Amino acid sequence: MQISNKTVWITGASSGIGEALAEAFFSQGATVILSARNLSRLNELKSRLDRQAPERCFVVPCDVTKADEVHQAAATIQTLVPRLDILVNNAGVSQRSSVLETGMQVYRELFEVNFFGAVEVTKSVLPWMISNGGGHVAVISSMAGKYGFRMRSGYSAAKHALHGFFETMRAELNDKNVRVTLVCPGRVKTDVSVNSLTGDGKKYGKMDAGQANGVPVERCASIIVRAVKNNRKEVFIGRLEVFLLMVKRVCPALYYLIVNRASPT
Repeated sequence: MQISNKTVWITGASSGIGEALAEAFFSQGATVILSARNLSRLNELKSRLDRQAPERCFVVPCDVTKADEVHQAAATIQTLVPRLDILVNNAGVSQRSSVLETGMQVYRELFEVNFFGAVEVTKSVLPWMISNGGGHVAVISSMAGKYGFRMRSGYSAAKHALHGFFETMRAELNDKNVRVTLVCPGRVKTDVSVNSLTGDGKKYGKMDAGQANGVPVERCASIIVRAVKNNRKEVFIGRLEVFLLMVKRVCPALYYLIVNRASPT
């Protein structure tokens, strides 16, 4: 797939991986539609992109946990552009709390943002995509969607759920030219740990050492864009996390020894 002249809708575009993806897709000639709850941050990003090339960036604020906002955003987008080629489900929130200290409401919130939000957004545009000949759905999952990790129980569960849903959707819609790329980043240098939920639902408010030393966000975005262009079914980002996945496959006993001792922050 060539990115130039394609239209891309990115959720969670106000910061982190979503912001970097907006810049990466835009730099390759795409029209980008930016969604998130933080309207001021979206407008700041739009102003930067407009200085490079006006009329290829639109802001459509949306909270993915609210179905009415999702469907209103999808309807608005259909008035702005003739078709949607690529959807990037990036909106998400992580977790920094143990099973014993995490309340059920926090687990529900983690699923609302990380799983149900992505499903709601996707279903809101799938019929339109299909009517225009198909499209590509990129889902920002996590390496925590491939194996469990301490202080990530709800986050990991929600990311595992993404894989079950979108792998099934890929199989069901293959003949309708709907492609799916599941993206599994490990630690990327963003504020994801700062904004993570603790056991009582409050923000963690700290930058993890592992996060601070993670993959540069621009590098992560470049890998994701390339994966979409090449119709990769799944892509893994992060040396240590990918190493752990390989170890789990070939030597589970060693994997469990490592993961039980590895720092969750």
